[in-house]
Amino acid sequence: MKKKNSGGKLVKQAAVLAIASLIVRLMGLIYRWPLTNMIGDDGNGLYGIAFNIYLFFFVISSGGLPAAISKMVSERMALKEYKSAHKVFKTALMLAASTGLTCCLILWFGAQPIAKLLNNTRIVYSMKALAPTLLIVAIMGAFRGYYQGMNTMVPTAISQIIEQLFNAVFSIVLAAAFLKKGMEYAAAGGTMGTGIGALAGLIFLILLYILLRPRLLKRVNQQTDSHFDESYQDILKTLLSIAIPIIIGTAIFSITNLIDAKMVMSILQSLGMSEMEANELYGQLTGKYVTLTNLPVSISSALAAAVVPSIAASMALKERKVVMNKVNLALRVSMILAAPSMVGLFVLGDPILKMLFPNYPGGGDLLRIGSIAIIFLSVVQVSTAILQGVGKVMVPARNAAIGTACKIIINYLLISVPLLNIKGAVISTVICYIIISFLDMKAVRKVTKVKIDILGTYVKPIAASVVMGIFSRIFYKLFLWGSQSNTFATMGSIILSIVVYCSFLIVIGGITKEDIFLLPKGELIYSKLTKMGMMQE
Repeated sequence: MKKKNSGGKLVKQAAVLAIASLIVRLMGLIYRWPLTNMIGDDGNGLYGIAFNIYLFFFVISSGGLPAAISKMVSERMALKEYKSAHKVFKTALMLAASTGLTCCLILWFGAQPIAKLLNNTRIVYSMKALAPTLLIVAIMGAFRGYYQGMNTMVPTAISQIIEQLFNAVFSIVLAAAFLKKGMEYAAAGGTMGTGIGALAGLIFLILLYILLRPRLLKRVNQQTDSHFDESYQDILKTLLSIAIPIIIGTAIFSITNLIDAKMVMSILQSLGMSEMEANELYGQLTGKYVTLTNLPVSISSALAAAVVPSIAASMALKERKVVMNKVNLALRVSMILAAPSMVGLFVLGDPILKMLFPNYPGGGDLLRIGSIAIIFLSVVQVSTAILQGVGKVMVPARNAAIGTACKIIINYLLISVPLLNIKGAVISTVICYIIISFLDMKAVRKVTKVKIDILGTYVKPIAASVVMGIFSRIFYKLFLWGSQSNTFATMGSIILSIVVYCSFLIVIGGITKEDIFLLPKGELIYSKLTKMGMMQE
């Protein structure tokens, strides 16, 4: 029973973040629709390159802090060391403020030389617009890590929704306001929404902390003895020892995006394209392919965020069997969600782009090729979180470095082929994640000694997804023939495909009784499915 409850708690915490992440990604998709139709592939290219540079500095300043904080706090909370847990938060807050401010200044004053280095001189305004956001998100990361360490994902989830809501509104408003000045200014206006959204999310987290502070300090002050005799310097060292390997691993992915931007712009221009033409192709990559594939991957990200503190707490309590249960559960849930997303985007890539971006529908090839990466990226995120949770933080970083090195070589070989051009960057990304997922899963099996259920975790979700994909195409053709509307055909196909996937997955035993019981109202859902003959007693 304990094993089941622990799994249920993990699923519920992951579900909170997953629902928030879905809402956030859907809001992101909704606001990118008018934004893309307003600024086009060229504006998306400027926006995307500037945002990737910002993401690199974000990773350097605070990318590993939330996971490190949540791990340290959850370990101490599991042992009822409340005083030490709060001390971790205060130390992390000071560290985040200093690193965030430093990276903010570097991006602001380094915008011009960075733009020249990346062969895209029109991104300076967008980078400067994003610079202040680095300080805001660093501090916000410390608060989120603290709340997650206390095994509640609700503050993070709410702050993400608030952040994206303000981001969506102000990105569109400011891009429209600056459009008459030129595309460079419009893209910068779009990026300003990121900072305004982050500030709104941070204000919510600070107000929540002010409300909770009396209760938190009461628990801290009531603690008389402590097994953790730690100074602020000791905590800082531990924080950095956990965060730096995570930062290295994440920074490698961020550097990969920058390498993509540099190689795409340089190689395509060497093939005879103008800066604007190359930038438009890069805009298809970041504004469409990345935006749409991030929607399903965000669920795995949420699951990964819940896995780190959950597994860390179980490790602190030496609950080996519980750890093994959580590993299998996290991987299975991830695959159940990632596999149909991969097949769906592969089959309906072009119709989805025509539905969302009627003025700029290009990029279907990128989406079809790149959809394959979804399943491997999801595995990478969850397996990385598992390894971080059990304390093996350097292993994912090493594996990411190996995958990235392979990507750079393949990038150079494929982007130079005129027939492939930008598609070469997507193919190399798929290969990169295949390599990293294989290495990460090998490490997970070695470290946790867990036996992965290959049939239940991988084979059944993929089989159900293939069946779904066949029906998706049939549904789309039938709806299009009957309505002559791409939007109606696409939406109708998506809805019916979800029904087909879930039904077939249940029939072949891809979802078990135990899995359903972990869901909210799980017993009621199981009872209904049993009456329908889809589950056995």
